Amino acid sequence: MPRAGATVLLCSADASPLAVAAWSPASGIRARVWSFDPAATIDPAFFAARVQAAVRARSGLLDARHDGCRLVHGESDGLPGFVADRYGDVAVLQFLSAGAESWREALVAAVRVATGCSVIYERSDADVRALEGLEARAGTIVGTVTQPIVLIEDGLAYRVDVGRGQKTGFFLDQRDNRARIRALAADRAVLDCFCYTGGFTLAALAGGARSVCAIDSSADALALARSNVAGNGLAGDRVDWRDADVFAELRRLRDAGAAFDLVILDPPKLAPTAQHAPKAARAYKDINLLALKLLRPGGLLATFSCSGGVPAELFQKIVAGAALDARADAVIVGRLGASPDHPVALGFPEGEYLKGLLIRKSA
Repeated sequence: MPRAGATVLLCSADASPLAVAAWSPASGIRARVWSFDPAATIDPAFFAARVQAAVRARSGLLDARHDGCRLVHGESDGLPGFVADRYGDVAVLQFLSAGAESWREALVAAVRVATGCSVIYERSDADVRALEGLEARAGTIVGTVTQPIVLIEDGLAYRVDVGRGQKTGFFLDQRDNRARIRALAADRAVLDCFCYTGGFTLAALAGGARSVCAIDSSADALALARSNVAGNGLAGDRVDWRDADVFAELRRLRDAGAAFDLVILDPPKLAPTAQHAPKAARAYKDINLLALKLLRPGGLLATFSCSGGVPAELFQKIVAGAALDARADAVIVGRLGASPDHPVALGFPEGEYLKGLLIRKSA
């Protein structure tokens, strides 16, 4: 049997060659395709070309106002199991499959050449590595990183902990949605649930929010969020920071008769696979029901799911059920998704993991 990460030729039942792929005997996905050209040579030059193409495709997304984005998005860039994010001069890489792990040195070299970043950090500590038979690994590969680093987005400076933060340190996929919240926040009382390091909170304050109630269960994340607000000269006295379990805190707010004009629900991944969907559906319904009860008539709810096991149609049905139980007459006024640096290959619809709805509660 080939070793994990080895390049194999995939053939049809009649032995006709179909593609070249990376072999992963420990995974439920035994082979991840590198190329559908059976004659393709999989070598360092192959990876250099794929990384260069991915970085070039995102060149228009990086400028003085935005110095962070996803550079390589796994299957959608023809590099299954490999993720590369950029924060200024720092590139953060994830090797999440046996194939990506096998070509780690080639991929690191390709990113260095394509980006010119002086610091490369690794965050191969996601749970999915265990499914590939790989151990978690994190740390500096090239250069020296001083934590936290600073990301510039839409004129705001976010301090990002690439060593201990979620994913590669920040939720780059929500960039366009943060801009949307900023445009909607003027003079509104905002509730930011699962606020993490303050992405949506800063956007709301910058957009002129009257107040923000920001909730997260991580004290470290809240400390960084406070620092982000202060570092941008925003009105910290308009923020009510709450270190609490969001599900429990929403009930306390409901019982206290609280009300908001704009509610943001951006929970962590609740259903990584379809088998987790039933349990996740109950959790999604719970928080959306409570959010709708806390929403004033005419108010807006921006609600998200980043669970790959919950497709968009199911997510909308869950939110519709929550509205019914909350006795809230509401309409969808916008559909939200990942920013364009997170493309979705037509042949890999599973890559569209982030889905969101912008809902208006009727007056």
